[in-house]
Amino acid sequence: MKTIYTILIYILLTNVTTAQERYLTKNGSVTFFSSTPIEDIKADNNQVLSIIDASSGKMAISILMKSFMFKKALMQEHFNENYVESDKYPKATFKGEIIKFEGVSDVKSTAQVKGILTIHGVSKETTIDANFVRTNEAIDVVGDFIVNLADFGIKIPAVVAKNIQENIKVNFNLTHKPFKK
Repeated sequence: MKTIYTILIYILLTNVTTAQERYLTKNGSVTFFSSTPIEDIKADNNQVLSIIDASSGKMAISILMKSFMFKKALMQEHFNENYVESDKYPKATFKGEIIKFEGVSDVKSTAQVKGILTIHGVSKETTIDANFVRTNEAIDVVGDFIVNLADFGIKIPAVVAKNIQENIKVNFNLTHKPFKK
């Protein structure tokens, strides 16, 4: 009987320790921007889900494509129906690892995040430089990178090709808080 209690206490303590190592945000922000002489296109998404496992440095991000908000409703409609096909490919995801995560501290520092980015059903290995600040209360991750639309099978019709850049700048700002069950 004593052995069973010891095992149960060990399992509970392991779960509590593991939970304290995870940091989560449900309202991270991702913005993309395309600028051409004809038109600027900007969209914001403030419903980004991201989690960091501080014990391993692993990171995962999930973005609901329909949550991108545009200035013009027609842009949003074209984005969802014609370009990223949100009904068919509802999410963009990233799964990877923060390289040298153990060096991230309460002083702003740059680290690389290496993993698989999936957009429009196409997965591609990518490495992104990001700025990190880690405290007991949060892990902040801020950065930007370029997405080449052709790499992810996103086709721009010739009629609007001059309105949209082929390489889109993506900015992200994620403030992860300790995960509590």
